[in-house]
Amino acid sequence: MYLTVNAHKTYCYTGGKALDPAKPTVVFIHGVLNDHSVWILQSRYLANHGWNVLAVDLPGHCRSEGEAPASVEEAADFITALLDAAGVQRAALVGHSWGSLIALEAASKLKDRITHLVMVGTAFPMKVSPALLEASLNEPMKALAMINVFSRSTLAAPPSALGPGTWVHGASMALGRRVLASNTKVNVFHRGFKACDSYSNGENAITQITCPVLFVLGAQDQMTSPKAAQALINKAKDSGKTVQLASLPVGHHQMTEAPEETLFAIRDFLGH
Repeated sequence: MYLTVNAHKTYCYTGGKALDPAKPTVVFIHGVLNDHSVWILQSRYLANHGWNVLAVDLPGHCRSEGEAPASVEEAADFITALLDAAGVQRAALVGHSWGSLIALEAASKLKDRITHLVMVGTAFPMKVSPALLEASLNEPMKALAMINVFSRSTLAAPPSALGPGTWVHGASMALGRRVLASNTKVNVFHRGFKACDSYSNGENAITQITCPVLFVLGAQDQMTSPKAAQALINKAKDSGKTVQLASLPVGHHQMTEAPEETLFAIRDFLGH
């Protein structure tokens, strides 16, 4: 479905279901050089099990118009505007990688409007190596190939991820090319990486949220190492937040490398 957010056409995948005011809502937020489709199993399942789903294409990405966010804070403000445009008073936020920082920042601002926060493949600070930042700007195809090696622990994802016979590496490369080509005004690859690298409010934001938080981490994640999430986890616990942790034996693409385990962790957490 399309919503008008900040005067721009914004695409949200709803799992084929119309928004129902009587149901709870979950918003899925993708990472750098991704779109709504990375959440296909998780969003479709929840849409058919009692939830409104808004799996969004961030502004300037694929089907969504508008200026691509240049910072985590800008993207978090967009999430607030998205909820307002959809007429959703309260929602759960689920974010992957850059999207996890966006979800965190939005939850810290929206307070009681957010019922649950799920941070998948997260880290803070989420620093990007200078070589990868430079490549994303000047040699994006080289950088895309690099992250598709660094991000994965397997090229043989379970069939429930994208369907039997799917070439996971090729599909991910194709998605990255499509997202990059969808915006001819700015390099969304470099802009997204720069936003991750520059974000400095994570530890403060985690103390400001008022909802429980779930961390879904990949034990073999080379992009956002589980160790790099520990400071956020500790800060959340120290500030009295309800914290859950799901550690999966995969890399940075939890949604395709461990699709069912990622789904079940989110499903069970949202059930509380």
